Amino acid sequence: MAGQTVVLVGGSAGIGFETARLARAEGADVVLTGRSPDKLEKAAEELGARSTAAFDVADPAAVSGFFAALPGTIDHVLVTAGGPHYGPLLEMSAAEVRTAVSDHIVTALEVARHAAPKMRPGGALLLMGGTGGRRVGHGLGIASAATAALPPFTAALALELAPVRVNLIAAGFVDTPLSATLLGDRLEDRRAELRSTLPIGRVVGPADVAALAVHLMTNTALTGGTYDIDGGQQFVW
Repeated sequence: MAGQTVVLVGGSAGIGFETARLARAEGADVVLTGRSPDKLEKAAEELGARSTAAFDVADPAAVSGFFAALPGTIDHVLVTAGGPHYGPLLEMSAAEVRTAVSDHIVTALEVARHAAPKMRPGGALLLMGGTGGRRVGHGLGIASAATAALPPFTAALALELAPVRVNLIAAGFVDTPLSATLLGDRLEDRRAELRSTLPIGRVVGPADVAALAVHLMTNTALTGGTYDIDGGQQFVW
């Protein structure tokens, strides 16, 4: 990846940070974005990032301004910001349903709209989804519908942005700082459960997802696809 530039939207921690680390090891320059200037500064110092930008990716004007201000061209963009919405359907307001179904797609579309003019042909836009929402069950609520929308959205976007490539990474549980925050004192129990039930016999970490992301950046034959990385979690529910 020598001479290439990778933008990590949500790059100060977790999957985005590990992808930036691996891309740097492969010779790429990295640009980190996130909401916390302090976290970005610390991450940039550790990685030797080219630059950082603190903004909320849910703000279309901020996304537009960020990409417009980037000097030169870029090669790849990974969007890890955002996450699924859970809750019983009948307890959600109409506004909450709209947000849950469209939030991830709208964010990805705004990034695509403003990043694509800056990207070299053959570059990759990578989106994040999940495998957990593929099942329908109590408590998952609207997450299953939102999850189902992402693969066809990714494929359609790949056709519209060509020759820029677009792919979707669908992860299961990943042992990130965000997971630790969400689970709190249940984290160790969840790790133990996954070690004992996953076919791979261990918990998926951010470095695993980063390895897939960098592969999707460098393999120029891949576009419009959804790539699962959950250690076989969806097969042992």
